Amino acid sequence: MGGVGKTALALEAAHRARAKGWFPGGTLFVDLRGYDENPVTADQAVLALLDALGVQGTDLPTTAARQYDVYREGLASRARTLLILDNVSDPAQFRELLPGTDHHRVLITSRDRQDALPIRLVDLATLDPAESVALLTRALLDADERDERPRLEPGTLRQLASLCGHLPLALQIAAAMLRRRRHRSIASLVAEIEKAGDPTHVLDNGSPAVDLYGRSLVLRPVLVTSYRRLPPEQARLLRLLAVAPGEDTSTEAVAALMDLDEETALRALEDLAAAHLVTATQESAGYAVVLRWRLHDLLRAFGAGVVAGDVALREEGEAARERVLEFYYGWADAADDRLRWLPGMPEPERFARRGQALAWLDGERAALVAAVSWAKEGRHTDTAVRLSLCLAEYLHWRRFFDDLITVSQVSQEAAHRVGDRLGEAMAWHNLGAALQSVGRAEEAIDALTLARDLFQAAKDRPAEAMAWNNLGLALRRSGRAGEAIDAHTRARDLSQAIKDRPSEAMAWHNLGAALKESGRAEEAIGAHTRARDLFQAAKDRPSEAMAWNDLGVSLAELGRAQEAIDAYRRALEAHHEFEDWYRAAQTLTNLAVAHEATDRPAEARTYYLRAADAFTRANAPSEAAQARTRAAQQPE
Repeated sequence: MGGVGKTALALEAAHRARAKGWFPGGTLFVDLRGYDENPVTADQAVLALLDALGVQGTDLPTTAARQYDVYREGLASRARTLLILDNVSDPAQFRELLPGTDHHRVLITSRDRQDALPIRLVDLATLDPAESVALLTRALLDADERDERPRLEPGTLRQLASLCGHLPLALQIAAAMLRRRRHRSIASLVAEIEKAGDPTHVLDNGSPAVDLYGRSLVLRPVLVTSYRRLPPEQARLLRLLAVAPGEDTSTEAVAALMDLDEETALRALEDLAAAHLVTATQESAGYAVVLRWRLHDLLRAFGAGVVAGDVALREEGEAARERVLEFYYGWADAADDRLRWLPGMPEPERFARRGQALAWLDGERAALVAAVSWAKEGRHTDTAVRLSLCLAEYLHWRRFFDDLITVSQVSQEAAHRVGDRLGEAMAWHNLGAALQSVGRAEEAIDALTLARDLFQAAKDRPAEAMAWNNLGLALRRSGRAGEAIDAHTRARDLSQAIKDRPSEAMAWHNLGAALKESGRAEEAIGAHTRARDLFQAAKDRPSEAMAWNDLGVSLAELGRAQEAIDAYRRALEAHHEFEDWYRAAQTLTNLAVAHEATDRPAEARTYYLRAADAFTRANAPSEAAQARTRAAQQPE
């Protein structure tokens, strides 16, 4: 892409090659200005090359055809030479300038992939974060070795590199601004860029910057010319990608953005990638390889600015957002159906297996969470709130609690604003469940109490029972086991009254845990046994596994070690079946404790190590570390 450092790399390579004696015939350099308003033609370039070869005055042929002949004759008699053709936008600019012999070498720089000719292509990417920081640091210290800012503000320097998108041109401009602002902190420039939103406005309006060859360094014109050269459909694609949620977008989602079929969208994306304005990556979604497309951060900010600055383009962007939001809601709803599916229920559409649904949600998670934020905008509130509710089961299952808190807060505020009381109640409920899971029990109690009251007002008894159940979990976590027993009992009684057996089973399960914590282990065993039987009748294997695990905990409490171990093994079997690695790790830990208590350290060590592996798979590194420590503490 423009600004990635193609010319700088070509010139550095040329200097090193000459220093090694690779090109005794020297180097010829022509800037073809392919991205200016008036690009240099091959006919104009050949005159400059002839002049460099010493063909001047009366020796210069009068016709273009003869000029090319003399140019090639001059090269043919010359020692090996390096020809650099810089800033090419069209093969017509360089095709006639090729020497026609493998005696010489030609290096071409371009923002477009020159696929028309069989030439070797070397794609340049932006720098990695460490390289970006090194570039900024060197630029400052080379100018003034006493500059302490890189040493004093290392984190802020990394932040500045990120805001520059690790693009060499942007980094050099930022370094020039910092050199000019010698007595201001790096943080002051970072704050200025963040406030502006679009880094190009700050960088190009800062101090004048030039490179070592005296060329002016400006960023925005590079992006403007790249955008203006695009055909209308590709320009539209770039604009719409700039307003898409998340950092990258799947081909399917791009098709929804553009309101095109997937094949047509794919061709447009490939054309944009050939112009180095979008980058393609492949990732495995468990059931398929998915192509994803990413705009550079500076291009995204530029494209969003183009959209914001034109009424018609803003409407185009909002319509695209509407389409992609509906796309995400439809697929997320189908994935949620699969995650909640139990034998005997109608088969969900789109995803044949649970793993497929999880893989799709994993791949789209960042975009889905970002799309929910559109609920803040009135036009998208309804769909974004519905989308947030579809994500609750998945985010809780994968333990992405920060994301669950984010989407629940956004949807709660949006639903309240538009008077959607049931949607608001569900959002409060999901928020409370997430807060409870991260240990913020008092906040969870407040959220779940609000949810319960809203469900009661709406006379939604199944939802009210669900809220009582989760309120009980939060109360138990805050050390209020007696109140938790009351809450779970209310949930159980409500569920029984409306004959909601799955909800009743969960209430029995949670009631058992509260009873055990209150020192009533015998009653807890009875509650867990009842929950297990109800889950088995409903063919709910994941929940049955939880009941087996907690039954084992209560049995262990009463010293019935072998019965507890048998229960844990039954739980572990189902946890593995559904790849519920966090709960599997908890059960493995319980097995380790049980074997430790019965003086079997070798078996305990094995179970702790297996628990550590499962916690690692569940993205729970601190728990994994604790399990490894406990394994190491077992006597030999």
